[in-house]
Amino acid sequence: MSKLRPSAQAVSNLMRMVGTSCSCPAHTAQGTVHVHNCSHRHASAATPRAEYAFEMATSTVRVGTGATREIGMDLANLRAKRVMVFTDPNIARLHPLKAVVESLDRAKVNHTVFSDVRVEPSDQSFQQAIDAARKYQPDAIVAVGGGSTIDTAKAANLYTVFGTAHLLDFVNAPLGKGRAVDRPLLPLIAVPTTAGTGSECTGSAIFDLKAKGAKTGIADRALKPMLGIIDPLNTRSMPTQVRLASGLDVLCHAIESYTAIPYHMRGPAPENPLQRPAYQGANPISDIWSSHALRMVAEALPRAVMDPSDTAAQDTMTLAAAYAGIGFGNGGVHLMHGCSYGISGLNRAYAHPEYPDDHPLCPHGISVAVTSPAVAEFTGSMNPDRHLEIAQVLGANVTNARREDAGSVLADALRGFLERLGVPDGISAFGYSSADIPALVESILPQHRVLKLSPRQTGAEQIATILERSLKNY
Repeated sequence: MSKLRPSAQAVSNLMRMVGTSCSCPAHTAQGTVHVHNCSHRHASAATPRAEYAFEMATSTVRVGTGATREIGMDLANLRAKRVMVFTDPNIARLHPLKAVVESLDRAKVNHTVFSDVRVEPSDQSFQQAIDAARKYQPDAIVAVGGGSTIDTAKAANLYTVFGTAHLLDFVNAPLGKGRAVDRPLLPLIAVPTTAGTGSECTGSAIFDLKAKGAKTGIADRALKPMLGIIDPLNTRSMPTQVRLASGLDVLCHAIESYTAIPYHMRGPAPENPLQRPAYQGANPISDIWSSHALRMVAEALPRAVMDPSDTAAQDTMTLAAAYAGIGFGNGGVHLMHGCSYGISGLNRAYAHPEYPDDHPLCPHGISVAVTSPAVAEFTGSMNPDRHLEIAQVLGANVTNARREDAGSVLADALRGFLERLGVPDGISAFGYSSADIPALVESILPQHRVLKLSPRQTGAEQIATILERSLKNY
């Protein structure tokens, strides 16, 4: 098996896109797939046209050791007069926030700091931040922290501009109304302090919807920050378990984006381009970013976790997070993330080491990774070559592997990778048993935004099987 060659895959995708034969899932013989209406070139105007386009949207990123010192000048250049800085109680005591505040002070930019962001935010913590922003009425926003802080800042930005909107108005359907963002938001600058979520590059904001016992979110290109400042100095203070969890999120972002249903098989093209989802399915551009991020994670994450002094590995992970963010921010994620939203959302007692212990908390990256072997087994038949490529990158010998075994080969490679990193042994480590699977399935099924990007048709039975297979991994 050769190394990943995203450029060749991009050519293949483009050739398939413009080819004369129909390649929609309804006409794909291999495996169990989504069934959508096929739209041939001779289709009438009354027939919905299959998706034929994809978009590439991401934030501007600035990468450099010490680049945080420039943020004050950025906001002065924007002529910002009332800047609201979001962070969490831990980062509020550390170098990243100090560097931001000192830069704002040097540039004489007026600002206030909101330091009550909740790690793994909920609808209540989102609303608290929104209320504070609506009261302060900022003209620009800064997020200093991990994905929880950046996502909270995105929500505060959105609902400050839409000052009378209810929280659920923009939340993804069916849990929310899925309203589109149809006017510009305030400038948002993200300063990530973890190497994982890639939230500095995406238009997504994820939170726990407590009433439903599930994670959900808001996804719209308008939410993406105008600038992400990727400064390796801001990740130096990460505890080992935070480094592990955030790195696993990068890994799964890359895998899921690279194995998602191709964008042109997702369904009908939108009537208005404003309605084209941020998560579009695998596409030739996202493939390049995701596949390269995967190789970076496979090489750097074990080093970053095992050796806290390996700053080169840490720096690689900061870039990998952004690369994967660009990839999945346009291609999307599917079953690993879809299942994770139920796993973390229904957690009642588990608290992960080195994380805040004031509430039960299963870190997002951990909850995503624990189902990755079972998901690989399930999706392997749909794109066996890609599954074998990923397995090889993770260290598997695929020389004599059969394409029909691609899912199990990748699953075994993932189990070995996770076990070597000390990841908890399946969802039973969080207190779940077979008796909890029906409730987990019920919590996961509304995650339409990501489940529809699975390369195989996925319903309650398939999700239950994935969860059952994920009770123990080793």
